Amino acid sequence: MLNGIGVVVVLICVFGSFLISGGNIMVILHALPHEMMAIAGAAIGSFLLANSMGTVKKAGAGIRRVFKGPRWQESDYRDLLALLFALLTTFRKGGPTAIDSHLDTPEKSAIFSRYPRLLADAGLTEFICDYLRMMTVNFEDPHQIAEAMENDIERHHAEELQPQHALQMMADGLPALGIVAAVLGVIKTMSSIDQPTDILGAMIGGALVGTFLGVLLSYCFVGPVASKLLQIVEADQKPFALVKTAIIAHAQGLPTQVAVELARRMTPSSYAPSFNQLEDALDEAKDQLSAAA
Repeated sequence: MLNGIGVVVVLICVFGSFLISGGNIMVILHALPHEMMAIAGAAIGSFLLANSMGTVKKAGAGIRRVFKGPRWQESDYRDLLALLFALLTTFRKGGPTAIDSHLDTPEKSAIFSRYPRLLADAGLTEFICDYLRMMTVNFEDPHQIAEAMENDIERHHAEELQPQHALQMMADGLPALGIVAAVLGVIKTMSSIDQPTDILGAMIGGALVGTFLGVLLSYCFVGPVASKLLQIVEADQKPFALVKTAIIAHAQGLPTQVAVELARRMTPSSYAPSFNQLEDALDEAKDQLSAAA
């Protein structure tokens, strides 16, 4: 919704101001098809030339993410904290044998299945299972776990940022491509220098449309999309920090509820459940564990 409003505001304000000031919109409309072909075609071709097929596909998925918005909602953070509490409680009470089945096949786990939205995030689920599984084989040094988890988060974050970097590079290059299109228009104009001034004026105006489009596409469309994708990638990384905090606190020997409370404090403030809300969620998780036992 907000994306659509932004696009409409840009178009109305830019072209509306041009019309109000007495500009001839037909000059832009006449030049738009071939100028857009030169600029957009060069941008897309350069994008394909500069990136691997994997990055190109991720960029397409990234644009869809921009229009869908952040993956995580307030209830998801509360569910994640409850999931961590249930897993760590099971681990502490029953040891490796009690939790192995949940980690080996999380899709069949009674604990994971209570939180289908979390289970659907394969990367996060794998991250949780991998490090709890490492702890079941006596890899329990909190410092080693913290370093390994941090390296994994950084790697995952860098991979998620690849399409964002690619889109930002496209945005940075669009003004220059607009100049390329404008220069082509000037070359065309100079080859018709013997034409009347009204024709030459229209041709020069059409050439300048290229510069206008390059700047408009860069700063009003592709650049903002790349910026918003960065925000979404950053937001979608937050759950990994919560998992890291809870597991390291557990490895340090802190009570499970304290470990989960420390993770709660890592939740983005706009999504963080209150202390009482977390208590209610953990009480429900306790009841479910007791019923399963």
